[in-house]
Amino acid sequence: MISRRNLLSALGLTTLAAATRAQAQHQGHTMPMAAIPGMSHDLPADKPAPSQASGYTPVRTLNGWTLPYKLGNGVKEFHLVAEEIEHEFAPGCIAKCWGYNGSTPGPTIEAMEGDRVRILVTNRLPEATSVHWHGLLLPSGMDGVTGLTQPGIQPGETYAYEFTLRQHGSHMYHPHADEMTQMAMGMMGLFVIHPREREAVDRDYALILHNWALHPGTARPDPSVMQDFDLWTFNSKTYPAIDTLVARTGERVRIRVGNLSMWNHPIHLHGVQFQVTGGDGGRWPRAQWRREVTEIVGVGQMRDIEFTAVAGDWAFHCHMSHHTMGPMGHGIPNPLGVDQSGVAEEITALLPGYMAMGERGMSEHAGHVAMGMMEGPKNTLPMISGEGPHGAIEMGGMFTVVKVRDDLAKGDYRDPGWYAAPKGTVAAKVSSDADFGQPVRRAAGRSSTPATPAVLDPHAAHRKHGG
Repeated sequence: MISRRNLLSALGLTTLAAATRAQAQHQGHTMPMAAIPGMSHDLPADKPAPSQASGYTPVRTLNGWTLPYKLGNGVKEFHLVAEEIEHEFAPGCIAKCWGYNGSTPGPTIEAMEGDRVRILVTNRLPEATSVHWHGLLLPSGMDGVTGLTQPGIQPGETYAYEFTLRQHGSHMYHPHADEMTQMAMGMMGLFVIHPREREAVDRDYALILHNWALHPGTARPDPSVMQDFDLWTFNSKTYPAIDTLVARTGERVRIRVGNLSMWNHPIHLHGVQFQVTGGDGGRWPRAQWRREVTEIVGVGQMRDIEFTAVAGDWAFHCHMSHHTMGPMGHGIPNPLGVDQSGVAEEITALLPGYMAMGERGMSEHAGHVAMGMMEGPKNTLPMISGEGPHGAIEMGGMFTVVKVRDDLAKGDYRDPGWYAAPKGTVAAKVSSDADFGQPVRRAAGRSSTPATPAVLDPHAAHRKHGG
């Protein structure tokens, strides 16, 4: 039989152990690995991504996925593998990149404020690496800066990071080792920490902005390029390979946007005025929310935008025009307005398959792509691509579509196809005559005085009454 003395002694030791662990977690210290029971060999099988029943709406990463974890002794254990991968930016454009667990960006890590997490990082790259948890509050030795806070993780080695999540919000992870190479090759991912109190969000999307220098005919991104990039991507995909964002009319939608590229990006959403509600520092107090239609996401920043979904197909894209185009938008001569009569025939004699383009603008490029006439070197994407219900969309790069439908079931993320606009709500042709109507125009070389009668001047009445 267990004596009263032995029982009290056992309870005391249990309480002391729990208090010691709680104090270590509160202070942000990591207990020695040997002293932590329930390491990976004691943990159960991978846990699937959390459901809404667990207290939050799971994040949907465009073209991506959420990393499962193992749970043991109150610690959520994730495992990242840094490795070379084969990545497809768009059909026909496949390159050797670097990423995590078979993808770029790496899988999204999702947890809750207050969770204790352990993240194992195995290095299968040809050089040392590390992982920096961008914006997270943690002990200095867990910050992941090679040489400063830890040794580099050498090829073949596995390191363990462990800390308690003392915040919530949208965050990222990436190397702080040979950064220009490793990030240029695709090593990055999202780290989303949900607050304990459930947020009123029906659909939660996440993406990372990035740029790539994948030169025509090459098989690997060029890490030495600092400005003149070929590919602009949402989650390492170019349009139309980028997933669409789907919602039901009236649902509250959040889009978490991170930027680990080398440019700032003005992200623009059609159809609504969204609210900027948070970023790296978590969800802001409501008094700090801003109403916008375009939000600049700076390099190294996260921004959360939220809106109530309105029925239709709405463009979502970077508003730097060359970021919604493919590589042919850069470094080419300007043929606009140049008479190219006979040029194609002469050049074709030396360069079979050559096509003269650009004299009347570059929209004809989309038609050539649709006809299969734009075959070029390996890994050369068209400048503009993608077909919509009314023809070529003439966008590429950082572009996708938000599709909102009245009859979409809760939790249904399937692409519903193109929007069937109600009759009378689509812009339509009223004339094919370039001289149609009597538009008001300013006379050539004049700084004022309209070329039409003053009765058509919208300011005439104002001036007549002394305004």
